[in-house]
Amino acid sequence: MKNPLQHQEVDKAVTDLHFVMTCFQEVLLSLGEDELAHQLPWVNELPDITGLADDQETKLIQALSISFQLLNMVEENVAVQYKRQVENELGIAAIRGSWGETFGQWKKQGLTEEEMAAVFPKLRIQPVLTAHPTEAKRVTVLELHRELYLLLVKNENTTWSDTERDQIRESIKALLERLWRTGEVYLDKPDLYDERNHVLHYFTHVFPQALRESDRRLRGSWKAMGFAPGRLSEPEQFPILEFGSWVGGDRDGHPYVTAQFTESTLKKHREAALQLLHQELHKLAASLSMSAVHQETPTALQEAIQTTAKALGETGAKALARNPRSPYRQFVNLMVARLNNTQTNANTQPGCYYPTAGDLQADLKLLRQSIQRIGAQRIAQDLLFDVERQVRCFGFHLVKLDIRQNSAYHEKAISQILQAAGFKDFDFVNWDMNKRLQFLNKELQSRRPFLVLGDSCGPEADEVLAYYRVLRRHVQRYGTDGIGSIIVSMTRDVTDLLAVYLFLREVGLLDQPIPVAPLLETIDDLQAGDRILEAFLSHPVTVSRRRSNLQEVMLGYSDSNKDGGILASRWNIFKAEEQLSKAAARHGIGLCFFHGRGGTISRGGGKYHRFLDSMPAGSVSGAIKITVQGETIAQQFANLKNATYNLEMLLAGTARQVMQLQDAPALPAPLFDAMERLTQTAQQTYPSLIDHPGFIPFYTQATPIDVLEQSKIGSRPARRTGTRSLADLRAIPWVFSWNQARFNLTGWFGVGTALSQLQEQAPQHWETLHAAATDWPFLYYTLIEVETSLLNSDPVIMEA
Repeated sequence: MKNPLQHQEVDKAVTDLHFVMTCFQEVLLSLGEDELAHQLPWVNELPDITGLADDQETKLIQALSISFQLLNMVEENVAVQYKRQVENELGIAAIRGSWGETFGQWKKQGLTEEEMAAVFPKLRIQPVLTAHPTEAKRVTVLELHRELYLLLVKNENTTWSDTERDQIRESIKALLERLWRTGEVYLDKPDLYDERNHVLHYFTHVFPQALRESDRRLRGSWKAMGFAPGRLSEPEQFPILEFGSWVGGDRDGHPYVTAQFTESTLKKHREAALQLLHQELHKLAASLSMSAVHQETPTALQEAIQTTAKALGETGAKALARNPRSPYRQFVNLMVARLNNTQTNANTQPGCYYPTAGDLQADLKLLRQSIQRIGAQRIAQDLLFDVERQVRCFGFHLVKLDIRQNSAYHEKAISQILQAAGFKDFDFVNWDMNKRLQFLNKELQSRRPFLVLGDSCGPEADEVLAYYRVLRRHVQRYGTDGIGSIIVSMTRDVTDLLAVYLFLREVGLLDQPIPVAPLLETIDDLQAGDRILEAFLSHPVTVSRRRSNLQEVMLGYSDSNKDGGILASRWNIFKAEEQLSKAAARHGIGLCFFHGRGGTISRGGGKYHRFLDSMPAGSVSGAIKITVQGETIAQQFANLKNATYNLEMLLAGTARQVMQLQDAPALPAPLFDAMERLTQTAQQTYPSLIDHPGFIPFYTQATPIDVLEQSKIGSRPARRTGTRSLADLRAIPWVFSWNQARFNLTGWFGVGTALSQLQEQAPQHWETLHAAATDWPFLYYTLIEVETSLLNSDPVIMEA
């Protein structure tokens, strides 16, 4: 039975949907589209679309598409209002997965405030935005949706007069007309510049604000639980929230991501970060109006002002003269002058610019401590906290750009390099693993490059070395902060990772702390993951390069699903997390798991808090990366309240995992064995479908894969090499095509057969899983997701 708040939620959704659909109907009527207006759902009783003229079909599809987008918008707003109401009436801990619930759990476990507060600085969360071809809506349409959402929220204010409410209604109708006249699909295939601008919008306009709101949520939840505010007041006491990007760095099967584009992307990121900080410092200078007449200026601040002004010369004198007797403004003016020099490289003398973001951070900390020293703690908290957090999380680099390439591409590049260097036996591609390993071990004992700078080797080698040289130039100028990880997709064995060391050596970057990470994508690679990691961590070059006790490992959800079905994918990822964590622990380091999740269940999608709770106990060290792909970027972050909520779920969920006992007991043997049996049956069932002689004709007829491959919804090709085979088809269009046909096959196939056979053939295993289904988060989460995939399937459309 629904509680009263859920009844109110449903009532509000019905009312709001009727309002916005009525507005849409009125717009169509005003445009002379009477027939379409009477076909709209939710405002007409059982609309009859039979007999519709052929020339109206395209318009009807557009009208229905807009209608469902409006439904999504209404539901999104209702969900935000519902969470707010639940929190107000039932308390801060009532929101599942929230900080409030997390603190409540910790209190019941007997944790002290000191123990709880100690976990926050250990958290390092990094959402990574990608531009995989799963966002079918144009950027312009997404912006119109955002405007419309804000108008719907504005319309809820009960204080408006009738005249003001009519004006809002007319604005909504005008926006709906713009949406109708714009169209929802790309007229031209977006290029990399479009995709870069799209994600830059989030990095510069959404995430800085979401960071502030996320920090307020954490602080507010802490205070609401009655904990001491002093334990959570300084920027250093909060989690690190970073952001990453693949746009401009992911070149796996993407020929348009050139070295030049990577270089311009790194430059764009830095320029945007410095511009954001410039704006923040100007606002800070305007706000810090405290006068030296009314309070004594701390000695440390006076000395810093004198030293910096002297170094800056005439520019420093102007900065002081601008605000006489206002030492706090003077100091920020000097900071602005140094930041200007950082942006323009106009004056790079010591003390005249900021070599690193850490230097700016030090000045901000001095300013904060000076304000606190005069007793103005509230002003320091109000004005400086957000700026300090922005510097800590975005730095001078804005985001970390990951560099990804396929292991097979690297193999071709090495073969070409060896041939150009005069090796008689240069066919690295066809060497076995032992021969490769022996060769790499010998070569990496030397720092001598193979080539003279400027030598051309072949297309793959030239391209690989070109973007490694871009990395070298960037690191020489600005350091490694803007570089994420070098990720090797389809990592099969340790030589795929050591090959990266060869490229780093070739351009003089081997000593730089740029992480190298495997991407384990297939079932076989997941099962071999701990052996690959063990060999990599033991290698002398890895040991000598280690700068931190953290190693990144990326796990692929989409390709492992395509390889063995959803159950095999999820269970093998779970086991890999356990085994990889143990391998890392043997070397005294923690793992940063990078979860390559997509938006759909088949690609690892789902609620962040449930996903994190389902991970093996003790497998989260505090650092975590997670992809936010295509259409999920707007779903999760276009709305500020949604963005704040999703960041809270990520942060709180990771904190809960970190707090779990690192020596948590392994799964009971009967439960492990039952899960193994279930998964093996499901995995054996999967090939019976995709290897069937009639499968490919069925697949091409039952799904719109041919249309998706030609669609204009992303810059990246749908196939890695262009070969017309199932193996070459990327996992994303594979999943997308089944979802578009409403099969959702990749989210459930094989599970039902496995459960049925388990119940019949191994009743003890069945009972073991049945007993654990609600108590074991992994199994509960997996079955809920499979069930959701089935519920979202549509047999009528499947059979059409």
